[in-house]
Amino acid sequence: MPPPRSSTWSFWRRFGRRTLCSLLVAFIITVLVVASYTLSGGRSDLIHALSASFSRDIAFTANQSGTERPKETMQSIKGCNYRSPQVENSYLDKGEIQLTSRRIPTITELEQYEPHLFSVIPHQFLRSCRSPCWYQSHSGNASSDPYGTNAYSLYAKRLHNIFEDMKRRFWLQLTVKQGRYYRLRCLPHFYIIGQPKCGTTDLYDRLRLHPNVHFSVIKEPHWWTRKRFGIVRLKEPFHKPYPVEDYLDLFDMAAQKIQDFHSEDMLSESGPMDQILTGEASASTMWDNSAWSYFYDNVTNTEPPVLIQDFIHAFQPRAKFIVILRDPVERLYSDYLYFAIANKSAEDFNDKVNESLQMLESCLQASSLRSCAYNTTFSNTLPVRLQVGLYVVYLWDWLSVFDLDQFLILRLEDHAANITQSMRLVYRFLNLGPLSGEQEASVTHKQASNSRRPQDCSLGPMLPQTRQILIDFYRPYNQKLSQVLADRAYLWET
Repeated sequence: MPPPRSSTWSFWRRFGRRTLCSLLVAFIITVLVVASYTLSGGRSDLIHALSASFSRDIAFTANQSGTERPKETMQSIKGCNYRSPQVENSYLDKGEIQLTSRRIPTITELEQYEPHLFSVIPHQFLRSCRSPCWYQSHSGNASSDPYGTNAYSLYAKRLHNIFEDMKRRFWLQLTVKQGRYYRLRCLPHFYIIGQPKCGTTDLYDRLRLHPNVHFSVIKEPHWWTRKRFGIVRLKEPFHKPYPVEDYLDLFDMAAQKIQDFHSEDMLSESGPMDQILTGEASASTMWDNSAWSYFYDNVTNTEPPVLIQDFIHAFQPRAKFIVILRDPVERLYSDYLYFAIANKSAEDFNDKVNESLQMLESCLQASSLRSCAYNTTFSNTLPVRLQVGLYVVYLWDWLSVFDLDQFLILRLEDHAANITQSMRLVYRFLNLGPLSGEQEASVTHKQASNSRRPQDCSLGPMLPQTRQILIDFYRPYNQKLSQVLADRAYLWET
């Protein structure tokens, strides 16, 4: 039997103000402890907030993976032989990811942003070349060094010997017509655009063994995303921007091969078409637009007015792109192990993942998904590069200017399980001729490139709770990606 109202009131009066304040402080501390636990360990509400606030239906276009999925997910893909722990699927109610359209800039607008770029690269290329090449008049003399001011050569000492060799051959590769010298310039016919820690190096090393493929003299020029803005290393101050001429220099050895095929017939564009393809493999091209706020818009700081693909499309509307992806959960851990400098551990990775998720939640509360994906400050301060695994966000924006049939999208898991089949898909996509049995064997049996370092393998797998957090976070993005590509393999469900 509860006491009458007057008795209850007397009971609370006897407590006194000091006791009531003590109870209130204890209650607040309890709330803070529960909130801290929720944010660090029990993250179902946070994951729901990150993923359930988006919904939009999009058109689906097929791009099947083409290789059989392995039945088991093994860390041996990147050189370590421990098995990924099996976890139960989360039963959180997820919403769909919102992929909004964006305004495509006009050619006139792009020219205003990059007038020098448009003054160097023509709108039409030589019809006798499969690769996008053109002749540029050269007015230097034999005593001058054509690569003396090339920023790639000046900054990277390991390239000095390559540029010295190119310098010795330079005057031999020039074409002379009516007393004037002409230099063959080329852009990539195809780009391997991403993603980091997904097997781009291994794909590059195998593809360059094809006799008709000639890459830039370094695998990752990072010119479109970083060097043309003066970003030499991430999180360092800006350097002097690398001009487009320095980027084109990286394809001079490929241009020499093309010119050797055509001999004296190129300027007249008579004779057969060569079969040489130029390419480059900067793994930042697909996702890194972090420089835009410094150069293209310093007022609104919301979404970039132009993206890397807008400029590439302006010159090469029929370019081809190869993308190799990986389970974003495994990609993030591999990325952490590769780039972290000290005190690496599964526990430290767990802490950094939780902190990054909180930062992304804060960003999404104030800005759009696209804005957060391309936010310069946000990208530079994230403890782990969580945003790189949002594959569908970046692919969606590439598809705003290019057709899906211009992309070959592979999975690292399939590539590692059947290298022969994976490389045949690449050759077919690029319309490359078949290799001989001996040539194909050299490609297939080549040792995997850029495997995980032994000291990183010794750290073991990520913690089970970290894995579950990331599975829950990336699931709606993977679901949207599988819809865009009409391929359930991109769900990464094991």
